[in-house]
Amino acid sequence: MLRAIQSFFDSQIDPGHRDVRQSDQHRLQVATGALLIEMMRTDVEATEGERSVVMAALQNKFDLTPEETHDLMELAEAEADDAIDHYQFTSLIKTGFSPEQKRKVVEYLWAVAYADENADKHEEYLVRKIANLIGVSHKEFIEAKLRVRDGGEPTG
Repeated sequence: MLRAIQSFFDSQIDPGHRDVRQSDQHRLQVATGALLIEMMRTDVEATEGERSVVMAALQNKFDLTPEETHDLMELAEAEADDAIDHYQFTSLIKTGFSPEQKRKVVEYLWAVAYADENADKHEEYLVRKIANLIGVSHKEFIEAKLRVRDGGEPTG
């Protein structure tokens, strides 16, 4: 696990954390944000397009504060060479969120993968792995891929 990201994640979803809304939606946003950053790091080199998609999702679509966005991005980049384990993020999403929210996670992952207009085999593997871990069916995985690939914005 990326230790610094895990620490950030734990502090942001801790029920006693006083500075962050503790709604399920916010917890989904933080967990998904961490996975989006991992998706961005899948390429040998993150492109500006991928970085822009992640930043937009974190700031606008996920309504994270600029401070949270900056901290999460900085931590992910500092820990880029460490081993990756997605269990803490995926288990939260799998047990705590609706099927619709899980599909949104997969759509956002595809949006990052296609930000440079080409999802490579490593990106597809990571989206497939995360989709499986959070309980998104293969059919929904493919539908999300096609929707995003064909220019559709992630729903929600």
